[in-house]
Amino acid sequence: MNKEIIKRLIAEKQSDILSIKLIERPLKLESEVNYVFVGLRRAGKSYMMYQHINSLIVSKRASIKEILYINFEDERISGIKADELGLLLDAYNEMFDSKPIIFLDEIQIILGWEKFVRRLADSQYRVFITGCNAQMLNKEIYTTLGGRFLVKEVLPFSFKEYLNYNRIFLDKNWEYNNLRSKVIKEFGNYFYYGGFAESFTIKDKRSWLNALYQKILLGDIIARNSIRNENAIRVLVKKLAESVMQPSSITRLKNIVESTGSKISLNTLNDYLQYLNDAFLVFGISNFSDKLSEKETFKKRYFYDNGLVYNFLFDPESILLENITALNLKKIYDTDLFFFKKNIEVDFFIPKENKAIQVAYSIANDVTRNREVSALIKLSEIHKLESLEIITFDEDSTLNVNGKIINIIPIWKWLIYNDNNL
Repeated sequence: MNKEIIKRLIAEKQSDILSIKLIERPLKLESEVNYVFVGLRRAGKSYMMYQHINSLIVSKRASIKEILYINFEDERISGIKADELGLLLDAYNEMFDSKPIIFLDEIQIILGWEKFVRRLADSQYRVFITGCNAQMLNKEIYTTLGGRFLVKEVLPFSFKEYLNYNRIFLDKNWEYNNLRSKVIKEFGNYFYYGGFAESFTIKDKRSWLNALYQKILLGDIIARNSIRNENAIRVLVKKLAESVMQPSSITRLKNIVESTGSKISLNTLNDYLQYLNDAFLVFGISNFSDKLSEKETFKKRYFYDNGLVYNFLFDPESILLENITALNLKKIYDTDLFFFKKNIEVDFFIPKENKAIQVAYSIANDVTRNREVSALIKLSEIHKLESLEIITFDEDSTLNVNGKIINIIPIWKWLIYNDNNL
């Protein structure tokens, strides 16, 4: 690897970073700590690093000359090997006299990268890295890099961030003034096309989302994991999108995939689901009432962004409503989030908070309303719940059933008040 190329990349990035127009996102980092930013491709991991660099410069904790930023997806260093990574420091030290703060974008592309990063941390460099693969990064962070880095998960924009991007800043009375109508108007785009900031100004959003999905599937999943049965994993993802609201066992998913003519073993299918999870495309939640062994095989599965689900659907509203609810709940509660299915079925159950949530596009129909309310009341009697909600698309009211208060809340309002960045 030629050091002159590395020097050119360092200088280019220093210039580029100063000219980037940033969209500020909530970012809380501890000083003197190294970080790994992980998350879905194009969710904004690189921009989080740019934002942190900008804050260092604005606060005069660093100058731009102290920034060593390398993007390992740049084709000019596509051939670099792990034993050549030391050239990054050599090149920088020939350019500047200061000790750099090091930013390594998508470094997991380089096989054996972790030993170099550990050496940097051991030598008291401040280091920030990004990656699109959870398993690869987590394995190395908790083994080779153990204790030296904190993990920061980066997801696409929340609805509140999307509103801020569109210059809609909510005051405490937003529900009662002209901001309410602006919120409702903007929600339509966000609901269908999700929170990828790059897509916000693109007219043909669906084509952009499809191209992103193909990049994630082909690059981050199929190529990275050397998958030979491409048709099987494509069918699997499509069926997961179509069945977002339905819990499925591994065996059922195997039968669905094989019904299209693609043979697949249970072990391979389980591996595929793990690859989808590792690439931050799909996540699952378990049934609270299942035995421990069943919790891993019987799940409801959701996508990390509504735009990626919409890419597969023609009658999407109910699925998108539950998916966007699940994603926001995962941000807040992570592993404490379940669904409940045993004689009754409740969409989301958070035992730690004594909370249960149903999702229904509309409860104007008596049959639908009675079904959703009845399930919440029955679960409340079993677990002494303190908070009961029904999330709808645009209905807003309160019910008192047998002394239990059930809040019916429209999704656009619920997302704002349940933004975990607030």
